[in-house]
Order: sequence, then structure tokens, then C-alpha cells
Amino acid sequence: MKKTGFWHRVWDLYYDGFRNMTIGKTLWAVILIKLFIIFIVLKIFFFPNFISHHSEKGEEAEFVSAEITSRQE
Repeated sequence: MKKTGFWHRVWDLYYDGFRNMTIGKTLWAVILIKLFIIFIVLKIFFFPNFISHHSEKGEEAEFVSAEITSRQE
């Protein structure tokens, strides 16, 4: 009995495609490493959580509100 459902055919397409890749596996590894660097490393070192460092726990909304109203004046 062969499964011919849509999701099974999609799975077979991608599974066979990735299994038979040679250079593509290396390219996917490079892509995943670059995504890791972009979303994890850069977030940690270049985009700190400014609001949590400048406000007390539970008072983040008041801090943002005060910053917005003071910049409008």
C-alpha cells in the first residue's frame, strides 16, 4: 500500500532532494551558520535589552510612556 497523500508527497520530494544533494548540503550549512550569527550573536552583542536595563521589574510600561511623552515635548 503506497501513501499518495499531499503531505506525504511533499515530504518525499524534500527528503529525496536533500538526500541526493552534494554541494547543496554545504550551502545549507553556510546558510544556517549565517542565520545563527545574525539572530543570536548579533542580538547578544549589539542589541541589548535597553528597557530592562533602565527600568525596574514590572515598570517597563511606565518607562516607555515617560520616554515617549518626554521626547514629544
